[in-house]
Amino acid sequence: MRDFGASSRWESSQHQEADGAVESKQRIALGAPVVDFSLAGAHLLGRAYWSEVEHATWRLVRTRQRSDSLELRLLGSGPVLLRFGPPTAEATEDFVRCSYPIEGGLLARRPAGEIVFAQTGGSRPTVSSTIRGFFPRLASRSNEPSWTGALYNGVQSRIHVAVSRRYFKRLVAEARP
Repeated sequence: MRDFGASSRWESSQHQEADGAVESKQRIALGAPVVDFSLAGAHLLGRAYWSEVEHATWRLVRTRQRSDSLELRLLGSGPVLLRFGPPTAEATEDFVRCSYPIEGGLLARRPAGEIVFAQTGGSRPTVSSTIRGFFPRLASRSNEPSWTGALYNGVQSRIHVAVSRRYFKRLVAEARP
């Protein structure tokens, strides 16, 4: 295990587009890559995030694989909170990416957007978790007062940021020597 503590830098940003779509990006700069630059490394980024969702929610939210989709369900068999399509993985010698299209669920106003996990190389490798083009049911809608999105901003968005922090910490702890 490597000590990335002193050399890592955490960043987080979020905004909502005029049409109501949300973009949320968490990023950490590291001293070394945490996964291989391969398709296997890209898929590992995705699997590690979903595992961290379960750990961070004390398994109240669980992943469930169904055909080509991945579902986040309350207690594993309860309602589908979010449904994602099959992952798309990309890899080059200094970039890996695993993305899941958002296909619906109780927390989505409509099927749109994606969640993307990526690692870039270079002299200052980074790992990121990005949600873009997502229309959360709990977010404020266009032409509505901003306070109407209080549940999204106060709960759902904060959960994603907290899971991302834990996800990055886990990736660093499990990094190859």
